[in-house]
Amino acid sequence: MSQLQPNPKLSSASRNLSASSLKDRLSKLTTTPINPVAALHANVNFVPAKIPRKRRLQMLSVAIWSVMIVITTVAFLLLCSFPPLWPILAVYLIWARCFDTSPENGGRMSPWFRSLRFWKYFAEYYPASFLKEAELPADRPYVFGYHPHGIIGMGALATFATDATGFSAAFPGIKPHLLTLTTNFNMPFYRDILLALGVCSVSKESCSNILKAGPGNAITIVVGGAAESLSARPGTADLTLRRRLGFIKLAIQHGADLVPVFSFGENDIYQQMANEKGTTVYALQRKFQSMFGFTLPLFHGRGLLNYNLGLMPYRRQIVAVVGKPIRVEQCNKPDIDEVMRVQKLYIEELTRIWDTYKDEFAKARLTELNIID
Repeated sequence: MSQLQPNPKLSSASRNLSASSLKDRLSKLTTTPINPVAALHANVNFVPAKIPRKRRLQMLSVAIWSVMIVITTVAFLLLCSFPPLWPILAVYLIWARCFDTSPENGGRMSPWFRSLRFWKYFAEYYPASFLKEAELPADRPYVFGYHPHGIIGMGALATFATDATGFSAAFPGIKPHLLTLTTNFNMPFYRDILLALGVCSVSKESCSNILKAGPGNAITIVVGGAAESLSARPGTADLTLRRRLGFIKLAIQHGADLVPVFSFGENDIYQQMANEKGTTVYALQRKFQSMFGFTLPLFHGRGLLNYNLGLMPYRRQIVAVVGKPIRVEQCNKPDIDEVMRVQKLYIEELTRIWDTYKDEFAKARLTELNIID
């Protein structure tokens, strides 16, 4: 077995320098011990130990709602682990899937449930509120167009699916129905929570049934949908609106006034990773959307115990400005010219809202209002 020979080209001075350098590095390691906890503290901004009880309750309510789908799913699976409950659960599933038409017929709104203190804490977390610009008489139906979509639409939930911000008191006689994807009503227990909040399916049949129910009934459509959520970033207001004509046509067919709503701060409560058009991430998200009808923005917010790492929304003020209604004449089969005319009025009103309040509620904006599609 051969022995390793020293390199004749390496001088004794070089060897001494290497040895001294190594010694210096080792001394630094001994004087600065590895401390994973200290390193973690350097990168994560942790919540102080002393936080007012009210703020903790606000955080808890938002955390619970953020994982409500998980909570209800686990609860259902837990009940399924008890064989004596199988007949009851089977009846519930059959009834929910085959007989319960509430998602398409106005839901099962519970004023008591919408007024729970839980939702007050939820709205106060951001805080979320709305600004009323005009009276809305309860002698006709309404179609509220909510912008922007944001990542999840927390402001839309606080304003139109609960009474936490005082919608019922501000607009007496108006019965709001926030609309969401039909697939959300396929999840046991979660569907019943949505229905109690007055949330219904966004299908055409559901919209028509609510608006036909009589004066005072209203639907709230988050117009930009999944496509717009991919553009939701703090300081921006990119709206997917130009090609969205269905809700305008629907309003004309039912003689429902159109009410633009711009929610300042909706895009600020989450950070989203870069996914500009042309990137692989954007292509995968749009492919997912085409297959399943919704998309999955890659985002982050804060955590329960820190301010910069987690999936909870940041505490950012959300103010939904409820604009002036646009009166439309009922027509069962409106032509494209009439639809485009009303859309022009709608965009003008939405732009007016932005220009009027941007310096008050969007001081940190990076861009101006931009209708991208």
